[in-house]
Amino acid sequence: MVAKAELHCHIEGAASPDLVLAQARRYGVDPSSFIRDGAYVWGDFTGFLAAYDAAAGLFRSEEDYAALAEDYLTGLARDGAVYSEIFISPDHAVKAGLSPDAYTDALGEGIARARAATGIEGRMIVTGIRHFGASSVEAAARFAVRCGHPLVTGFGMAGEERFGHPRDYAAAFDLAREAGLGITVHAGELAGWESVAAALDHIRPARIGHGVRAIENPDLVRRLAEEGVVLEVCPVSNVTLKVFADLASHPLPQLLAAGCRVTLNSDDPPHFHTSLAHEYAVAAEAFGLDDDALAGLTRTALEAAFLDEATRAMLLRRLGDKAVAPEA
Repeated sequence: MVAKAELHCHIEGAASPDLVLAQARRYGVDPSSFIRDGAYVWGDFTGFLAAYDAAAGLFRSEEDYAALAEDYLTGLARDGAVYSEIFISPDHAVKAGLSPDAYTDALGEGIARARAATGIEGRMIVTGIRHFGASSVEAAARFAVRCGHPLVTGFGMAGEERFGHPRDYAAAFDLAREAGLGITVHAGELAGWESVAAALDHIRPARIGHGVRAIENPDLVRRLAEEGVVLEVCPVSNVTLKVFADLASHPLPQLLAAGCRVTLNSDDPPHFHTSLAHEYAVAAEAFGLDDDALAGLTRTALEAAFLDEATRAMLLRRLGDKAVAPEA
């Protein structure tokens, strides 16, 4: 089994339908509007966001969130993952009736439980929600800077990519960068290559969530390769959301061939009927990547991970790579 690592997963979006159904029973909620026959139901990106929020709304206590993180990371470890970064959202904490600190501590507890049980390492990336506006994203950045949780190592932005312009959010990312947090941002998924270029120009991230629409501009692809910006690619999510018609149309092989640094990720796995293990299987079957190439994607993820160098070196040794990777 090829060792795996994941940099791009929204923790509320990782809640399995079975877990959400159990939460619905606990809180006396009818989930039939967004879960039917044991699967999430939605029709387009707006519907996906609604289903995401409805499921997230069933995690309301610290123990709920600890159990969610523990369940997800333990499952990853069973599938051969050695490392996981999860996107967390102070905005969802407030909607759940928790303080952002209590929410983050609870998720950290779940990560610690999974590590104790399986050895998997985990970190958290605080995210602002783009369509909530610049002031909301700045508030999320200020929380990320001040919270002091040892497993919070990065800051990013998710949500509706077609809302606003990256320059509107630059101040939030400057705050996070100055505090030493790793920087990632969603771009080039539902919006075109211009979204990726604007993110590079105004946010200056080490990593880009998705970024696959860069393929529309060969000069931009060369820039990504030359600057070493890492792409958090989620192939099954891209096809499910109709960013590309099918896996045969997906540009991951072309991005790799152009020298781009690429990783494999599951995004919101049960919503897209996928998992990290499935993403690696898809990369082998649809893109023709052998075990050495897949291990290379895992190595790229560990090299780009937002974590301390001692832990990075340990994880790379677990891949059989004795060299300490450069900082992301």
